[in-house]
Amino acid sequence: MSETSTAPTIGVTGATGKIGGAVARSLVDTSRGGHAGTSLRLVVRDASRAPAFEGSNADVTVATATYGDGESGIRALGGVDVLFMVSAAESPDRVAEHVQFVQSALEAGVSHIVYTSFTGAGPAAGFTLARDHGATEEVIRASGVDFTFLRDNFYLDLLPLWAGDDGVIRGPAGDGLIAAVARADVVDSAVAVLLHPERHRNAVYELTGGEAVTFADVARRTSLATGQKLRFENETVEEAYASRAHYGAPDFIVDAWVSTYTGIRDGELAAVSDDVVVLTGHPQRTLEDVLAGR
Repeated sequence: MSETSTAPTIGVTGATGKIGGAVARSLVDTSRGGHAGTSLRLVVRDASRAPAFEGSNADVTVATATYGDGESGIRALGGVDVLFMVSAAESPDRVAEHVQFVQSALEAGVSHIVYTSFTGAGPAAGFTLARDHGATEEVIRASGVDFTFLRDNFYLDLLPLWAGDDGVIRGPAGDGLIAAVARADVVDSAVAVLLHPERHRNAVYELTGGEAVTFADVARRTSLATGQKLRFENETVEEAYASRAHYGAPDFIVDAWVSTYTGIRDGELAAVSDDVVVLTGHPQRTLEDVLAGR
């Protein structure tokens, strides 16, 4: 596809969620700003919850589908050229759902999948859910479709929220570093790719913040910026499992919670990349930016 050709139809999944919804809004705003011909297909599970865009130059349609339902996926993705595929909610069947949706995309004629993956995706990842992302990446690669993988680190926006009601962030992370990324920087990066997919064929981007911080740093800086008193308390792995037992969550979820911290402890999420800057043209947001709503 040349840059002078007709703009592609962009499919956006998860349009009722934080990332997909913000990507859809940004693409619509770009259309208002003069990016002629933007055509969006919002793929949602519940059409009544799909965002509505008034006064936009964009051609926005809504289709309903679930990742695990092949027929609904094919119907929803018919006519879509470039698909922004937000990873499904955590479940034991997540990889199978991803596989089915990728197959639906291929049968519908999608030519390029932009997938929200995760730092260190692959079978050897310490963070258990990153293994799902690695398996999904392999399925997309093997399909032969053009792809772009956005390997997000954890979101800066969420780290202070990991504190309990007592203001303590607990986990076996030690002094491990995490190059967490602002959710808004992930959105900006995704939009840059979706508007010019031909520039990003078969590329893998590591989306991180501009620095790596410890949980003690997160607690201290959040306290200074907001007045909310947070602190970090290191746990052993055994303590981490015990302190989460009362939630009654499935074993795979508890494993994911604990391995979040051990992955950080082991340095798997510490590497800082400038890919956000390369894609967006602006510096990464800091924790203080996120806390201030910038």
